[in-house]
Amino acid sequence: MMDLRLALGRVVLPNPVLVAAGTFGYGLEFARSVRIERLGGLITKTLTRNPRTGNPPPRLVETPSGMLNAVGLQNVGLDAFLEKKLPELRRYRVPLIVSIMGENPQELGEMVEQLDDVEGVDVIEINLSCPNVHCSSSGTSGARIAVSQPGIVAQDPEATEIMVRAARAKSAKTLIAKLSPEVTDMTPVALSAERAGADALSLVNTFVGMSIDARTRRSRLGAFTGGLSGPAIRPLAVYRVWYTARAVRIPIIGLGGIVRPEDAIEFFVAGASAVAIGTANFVSPSAAIRVLDGIQRYMENHRISSLDEIRGSVALPGS
Repeated sequence: MMDLRLALGRVVLPNPVLVAAGTFGYGLEFARSVRIERLGGLITKTLTRNPRTGNPPPRLVETPSGMLNAVGLQNVGLDAFLEKKLPELRRYRVPLIVSIMGENPQELGEMVEQLDDVEGVDVIEINLSCPNVHCSSSGTSGARIAVSQPGIVAQDPEATEIMVRAARAKSAKTLIAKLSPEVTDMTPVALSAERAGADALSLVNTFVGMSIDARTRRSRLGAFTGGLSGPAIRPLAVYRVWYTARAVRIPIIGLGGIVRPEDAIEFFVAGASAVAIGTANFVSPSAAIRVLDGIQRYMENHRISSLDEIRGSVALPGS
């Protein structure tokens, strides 16, 4: 018998294949073409306290084996999501992970508290790493943490701990901390999130990049820089999952360039407990289902009853 179930905090997911925030809309947009009930979990696009119009166009640029995006967290805002989107999402029997971003600890805590008693919200993902917006945080003493680069919260262990603690204090729901890869070593940040009460980590968000039109000598993106995603970043993401998984005890959701079932297996062998499909959804809305089917075939062919048998099993040099 094959068991694909996965425990994330207090929630048990039916399987470890999710869709990444920002690549599957609010989920409703895909419901007519994808059997979303087969997903291990649906992560909504990141919501902010108030509606955001996002960055100026152009917002997407194709790159070799990937793309740059600078959407800028365009969304309807938390209140509108709860009023207009969530009631329809409740029709689908799929674990719902609501991704949110607060501009400071107080706002984040308020958003988490608002979601705490909402029926149909199973997990909360705290986006600490969007590369297309600037955010800030302050400690309990009121000292301001300076912000000079996008995604700075998840680049700083102290800022990460402050934000996660603010969220943890307001909810007993499962919390996922989504971290930035734009650090020399993700371990201190990951450990800070774990120490502050995160139940799981999401690794990795996009890498900051640029694309310049040689003819005009201008950026191809309206926001100048954007987040690089797609197969081009997969080796970077797998590496970060591998060395972070060796340091933390909580589950890791691996993402970054997963297109084929074999890509997902890479992340599991590196130490991930689950995977999230992102850019591939733009190419094929059913990408996550195909990856799930392929994982099941892999397990059957190799007589694997649980992914725990291969999780973190990569052979080290000399072994």
